[in-house]
Amino acid sequence: MVDLMDAAAAAATPNTTGKTDVTAPSVHMSDFAKKRLKKRYKKEWRFRMWGRAAICFALAALGWLLFSLAGTGFSAFQQNFITLEVELSESVLDPQSLRDPEQLRGANFRKIVQDTMYAQFPDVTERKAKQQLFALVSASGATNHLRQMVYKNPDLVGQTITVTVPASDQVDQLLKGYIKRDTPEARRKVTDQQIAWVDQLKEQKIIRKKFNIILFTNPDSRDPELAGIASAVIGSVMIVLIAFLLALPIGVGAAIYLDEFAPKNKFTDFIEININNLAAVPSIVFGLLGLAIFINFFGMQRSIPLVGGLVLALRAFPTIVIATRASLRSVSPAMVDGALSLGASHTQAVFHQKLPLAGPGILTGSIIAMAQVLGETAPLLMIGMVAFVTEIPNSVTDPATALPVQIFLWSDSAERAWSERTAAAIIVLLVILVTMNALAIWLRNRLEKRR
Repeated sequence: MVDLMDAAAAAATPNTTGKTDVTAPSVHMSDFAKKRLKKRYKKEWRFRMWGRAAICFALAALGWLLFSLAGTGFSAFQQNFITLEVELSESVLDPQSLRDPEQLRGANFRKIVQDTMYAQFPDVTERKAKQQLFALVSASGATNHLRQMVYKNPDLVGQTITVTVPASDQVDQLLKGYIKRDTPEARRKVTDQQIAWVDQLKEQKIIRKKFNIILFTNPDSRDPELAGIASAVIGSVMIVLIAFLLALPIGVGAAIYLDEFAPKNKFTDFIEININNLAAVPSIVFGLLGLAIFINFFGMQRSIPLVGGLVLALRAFPTIVIATRASLRSVSPAMVDGALSLGASHTQAVFHQKLPLAGPGILTGSIIAMAQVLGETAPLLMIGMVAFVTEIPNSVTDPATALPVQIFLWSDSAERAWSERTAAAIIVLLVILVTMNALAIWLRNRLEKRR
């Protein structure tokens, strides 16, 4: 700094004639100034390089995550099915020819499937070999499928029909390449004889790979080839809808009151501080709060979407309040002042002028809050939404689970077939979250253009 002042003084020193020496070098062109400028440029270059490196690292981490999920989960969107010519023998299913749907529901459909599989390889006569042959098909999937068909249409008894049923999870993993054929037989769950049968059925086009509609239409199951996310998705939709209907009006109303009508005193300052703190509270605390209030105090049932929606409404409330207040403050005060100068009351100016202009920001913050609600797991675990649900819920008081909880439960299973279904469920959840965020951006841009 002293050198720079000396250079400036020297540049401004008059010569013997009493005039400023215009030939003296400028302070901005001195060696000291050039060194400082060069050093500053280097710092800026290093800052840009660190920023680009951070962006590249973030993109690489995101790409690695998506690539690993895609590599593991995309195979779950396809599944191997077996097409069988099934004879619904009357002597087995309905020997008395009553055609009573309730009695047919308890008939021995397992024997029908066994006889059909044995007919594919008539030379198989040993008991152990028959067991291995029957293990190629999903036993519960095939029997339940036939049971439902006959229950809905008892006239099928005595006929021969063509049905497509899931292959067992081991056969599916074998054909997808997750079970290696060159692994010693003692170290894999599929025997050499079963591999030979599978290859023969595949050559005959009896086993084919199709789109796995089961993943999207079935509820949870103990058999991985039959497990789906239908009940979890419906449960998540119910929870998010309840949270949205509760948190949005209360949150927006609280934000309008605090920002426009509440007196500025220590009490309102205390409320504002606590709302800001609630947004940073771990979500599991809201689960404990819901457990204490809604279940223990009010006696509500565990594992129902109503309780889950109430708990997650508490989680979304501070986010909506903060987003709404930020949107209201972004509106120019001139809009309110103009309305007041034309004779409008303060309430009219807020609700007719300020609130519509803040609408895009409020809507964007609300959708982002609902996206956060959709991805919550810890609060739902605290209120017991970890039940094994084998039916799709029909109301908010039916037992249900949520998609993040379903992912958590599947990830704890040891079989390889559950790994790909877990990754597939994560992909579905990510698609829903990205869609919700894209919708928020689209609505904000569209509403801002109308303004």
